[in-house]
Amino acid sequence: MSQIPNLENAPINLSAIRARAQAELETILKNVRGEKCLVIDPKLSGSLSLLVQSSELKLKVLPSELRNMVLKLRHLTAEPIQTDRTKILEEEKVHELLSIGEVPLYMIPLDEDVLSFELDLAQKEYLADGDTSLWHIAKSIHNLEFSFGVIPNVRAKGKAATRVADILNRMQAEEPVNTSDMGIPEINTLVLLDREVDMVTPMCSQLTYEGLLDEFLGVNDGAVELDASIMGVQQEGKKIKVPLNSSDKLFKEIRDLNFEVVVQVLRQKATSMKQDYTEISTTSQTVSELKDFVKKLNSLPEMTRHINLAQHLSTFTSKPSFLGRLDMEQTLVEAQSYDICFDYIEEMIHKQEPLVNVLRLLILFSVTNSGLPKKNFDYLRRELLHSYGFEHIATLNNLEKAGLFRKQDSRSNWLTIKRALQLVVEDTDTANPNDISYVFSGYAPLSIRLVQQAIRSGWRPIEEILRLLPGPHSEIKRVQICVIQFSDLIKYCILHYSRLADGRRSLVLVVFIGGVTFAEISALRFLCSQEGMAYDLIVGTTKIVNGQTLTETFIEKLG
Repeated sequence: MSQIPNLENAPINLSAIRARAQAELETILKNVRGEKCLVIDPKLSGSLSLLVQSSELKLKVLPSELRNMVLKLRHLTAEPIQTDRTKILEEEKVHELLSIGEVPLYMIPLDEDVLSFELDLAQKEYLADGDTSLWHIAKSIHNLEFSFGVIPNVRAKGKAATRVADILNRMQAEEPVNTSDMGIPEINTLVLLDREVDMVTPMCSQLTYEGLLDEFLGVNDGAVELDASIMGVQQEGKKIKVPLNSSDKLFKEIRDLNFEVVVQVLRQKATSMKQDYTEISTTSQTVSELKDFVKKLNSLPEMTRHINLAQHLSTFTSKPSFLGRLDMEQTLVEAQSYDICFDYIEEMIHKQEPLVNVLRLLILFSVTNSGLPKKNFDYLRRELLHSYGFEHIATLNNLEKAGLFRKQDSRSNWLTIKRALQLVVEDTDTANPNDISYVFSGYAPLSIRLVQQAIRSGWRPIEEILRLLPGPHSEIKRVQICVIQFSDLIKYCILHYSRLADGRRSLVLVVFIGGVTFAEISALRFLCSQEGMAYDLIVGTTKIVNGQTLTETFIEKLG
């Protein structure tokens, strides 16, 4: 199965975005005459694999110190070659032979409803470094508007989000999209959400199938890489990549389900296929029945793939350490038992459990309590440095600067927010869910509750709650001054009713600045599937993240 996702069922023409990126890359390569070898940083080869088949590119790996030199693709422009690296090229006498180009990869379609800006460090750069990728995010959205029209409604929450909204308005003023040429905008509303507004959700363990695959195996660029033996291929030491996107029909069906339900679904499908095989081998069948059976057999590779993956995931999810962690996360989210949580994290430190695991829970503890009392803060900080080394003082400084591990200077608002937005739902039915809380088996992601509100009625009804969350909020109606011709009005009516006729709805683009988890994407897809939902949703994100990858961006790697 191809790693390049099939975009035919996307709510808007995402294939055009991919085709444009492919054309820009091809143009750059054509500018270099003759046979050529494209040398790509390993971190970027995955992003490229979502645009073009790797078989179409001839790849060659140079020594590590030269690996970034020939073509460095990063969101908007090529990174400048540093002086010391230029000297290396000159010493190797290859400097004059190289062409260094720029490829404006504004955004890459990860699937039919997910776009990524591929900005790995956006959250850390904005919160801890004071640097920002916000201009690139606004530019990417503005580029979308040149294809799909000016988005008339923009709702933003958080410092980074409101800044992107302001930059986007400025870009439209300086480089306007010609509304008379574009006609009716295809995207009705843009919701911009700063990851800083909800750092609780990514620190919780995801419990959807795709979320758990990312937690334990790491989904990178729409695929997981794992030992071939796990997938039933007997090749000692070989790694294989398993693509995960909506081109795989079974994966599309089960990706957003709670994992405990996925196991049941796979068991039912396997049992059904076994019964069909028994019937076909013991009784005479009509041609039509044989045809149906053969059609089922075509799905056997997909079924085998996901049974192997689910079985491997079960080895992690059944461990007492994972189950104990889930219980502690639930306690932290409910913010009821401070001493129990403190003792648990202290014990983790003394056992020298992986630093990223400790910091992930510590962030959840600090955020839900609006920081820790000075005595507790100083104690845990000291214990962390004693256990893991004083070189991690820079990491703790990063977290403190970002407000993720800090001294308590005010009373926590978390209980008020939790109650007002119904973030903890008792007796969640994961098999037949009626609420987004199924993705965390009882916790409804704060971020998605905010998106629900933004889509339904805007910010005004929850302004008091928004003031308790980090950063400002804004709601902008972007009115374009243009004369609407009667013919345009007719076109709008035709477009509107044709959308209703073929089941399409108004479109909302939800952009997460600082990253989004697969569980949050699953929750948004669940909202889309609900009866009475008036909108289709597309997710834009700086990067797909989980608690581990997001925490790791704050860990300083010295040396």
